[in-house]
Amino acid sequence: QLLLVESGGGLVKPGGSLRLSCAASVFILDWYSIAWFRQAPGKEREGVASISSRDGNTYYADSVKGRFTISRDYTNSTVNLQLNTLKPEDTGVYYCAATYGSHWSAPVVSEYDYWGQGTQVTVSS
Repeated sequence: QLLLVESGGGLVKPGGSLRLSCAASVFILDWYSIAWFRQAPGKEREGVASISSRDGNTYYADSVKGRFTISRDYTNSTVNLQLNTLKPEDTGVYYCAATYGSHWSAPVVSEYDYWGQGTQVTVSS
């Protein structure tokens, strides 16, 4: 069982920024693609960003492109999601998830096998 632990959520005003972190072993960073999903109340979980194992190719949903940045930090053994210019519609529980091997397409819930417990992001004035 892989262990993924998210942190960094909180309450922020519109236009503000947050940085989410997903702690994982270096082995996971090398061999697993990592994605960030979010789930707003009453809505399905959606993939917002992903980074592929080995080549580091990234994917962003149109709704976050240009505002969110996903990256791997081998020093701290984390996959981070920088959230800038936040909007109220970015509110939700954010989850990191892992799947073995390279993954370049839009992240789909059913394709990811390991999940963290989630961290709440609330964007409100």
